[in-house]
Amino acid sequence: MLGELIKDLEIRKNKEQAEILQKFFKTEKGEYGEGDVFLGIRTPVQRKLCKKYNLTLKEIQILLNSKIHEHRLCGLFCLIDKYKRNEKLKEKIFNFYTRNAKKINNWDLVDLSAPSIFGEFLLNKQDKKILYLFAKSKNLWEKRIAIVSTYVFIKNNKFGDTLEIAEILLKDNHDLIHKAVGWMLREVGKRDIKALENFLKKHYSKMPRTMLRYAIEKFPEFKRRKILLGQW
Repeated sequence: MLGELIKDLEIRKNKEQAEILQKFFKTEKGEYGEGDVFLGIRTPVQRKLCKKYNLTLKEIQILLNSKIHEHRLCGLFCLIDKYKRNEKLKEKIFNFYTRNAKKINNWDLVDLSAPSIFGEFLLNKQDKKILYLFAKSKNLWEKRIAIVSTYVFIKNNKFGDTLEIAEILLKDNHDLIHKAVGWMLREVGKRDIKALENFLKKHYSKMPRTMLRYAIEKFPEFKRRKILLGQW
């Protein structure tokens, strides 16, 4: 089964597209995606392809161990499908995802998987300690998993954890965290503008510029300008 999936991916690889993705996902030495290798296959193609395969966790682990980006993404798509189908395996799959967090090591891998497994599992749990451990991690991807996984909470009108984690990450120095936090704050604002405004009034003067711009993207132009000028 795993061999067939890998063959299906090989058939669909595109050298020109791979070169574009290598640059887009910052794979050069010293960049956040250093060493990541692309086949050049678009995400919707991979998502559709993975629906044909019901892989074991052992097979998914092999994909997650791969240096090839599409292998890891397909492994995550297969893991999400398995999580949705198997109520009794949800905790096991969540723990598997958590153990492999450092291999979910590019922003698209995080964004396409964290809400569907990490967030969904924790949504109605009282104990969310792991979420805050990830938010305080030294690992870029664990931090991004922490904030992006709360997208599920936001969709369920639960904003507390998003706002707390955003506060934890205010001083983070990585652009990918600034963008992710700003994005989640913007999503809070779509559902509860007061909650977002209260957070911003407390923190906007010290927020990284990118984070702030993302958070206020849907505000009226005059209000955005006022906030960015520090006159709110």
